[in-house]
Amino acid sequence: MDPTHIPPAALPSPWELFLAADLVVKAVMLLLLLASLACWTVIIEKLGTLRRLRREARGLAAATGELPETLSGREDLATAALRGGLPEWRRGQGAKETDGEYRSRLEAATRKPVAGALRRAEAGMLLLATTGSVAPFVGLLGTVWGIMNSFNGIAASNDTSLAVVAPGIAEALFATAIGLFAAIPAVIGYNRLTAAMATLRHEALAAASDLALRLSRAAPPPQHQQAAE
Repeated sequence: MDPTHIPPAALPSPWELFLAADLVVKAVMLLLLLASLACWTVIIEKLGTLRRLRREARGLAAATGELPETLSGREDLATAALRGGLPEWRRGQGAKETDGEYRSRLEAATRKPVAGALRRAEAGMLLLATTGSVAPFVGLLGTVWGIMNSFNGIAASNDTSLAVVAPGIAEALFATAIGLFAAIPAVIGYNRLTAAMATLRHEALAAASDLALRLSRAAPPPQHQQAAE
């Protein structure tokens, strides 16, 4: 048997590397693992939110001027747009208001709640961006600290053999690996989710504008027209 060969069983496991690490390096590893867990939670939640919002955006594109009674108990993009636009539609077009101004007022009323709902759906994206940009450097901090401890151990033992240096360096590099483990999914998730959110925002706001146009072409109730006059 080759004496230089190290059997796989002799290699330390990630758990053993963690237990053998310095207290500061352990803190860095735990922080990065918690950040990774939080990022995966955000990614999974946003994927579900995107599916729901895409379905609601299709409903918004097909929405008409429903009566408020039919909106009770519903909380979606179409309901938000209608609740914002119907009061303005019932007011009708003012005597000194042009057709373009009337449509702009309805469009602003329908788009504002939709934009607010989409903005609230983006909560948590900042965590992905922050983790993706900061996690590698946090892991590098743990690596630098671990290597410093390794060199301090060399100085204290007056032994420069690889057997003395290797364990500390392995523990230090493990911190960098965890930093990349946290950063890579966060960056990919942030980029993909941001692009999907931007596409969804464009589609939903366009659907809200179309709804405002349909409302502007429909005459409001006569009593409201008279009240506006």
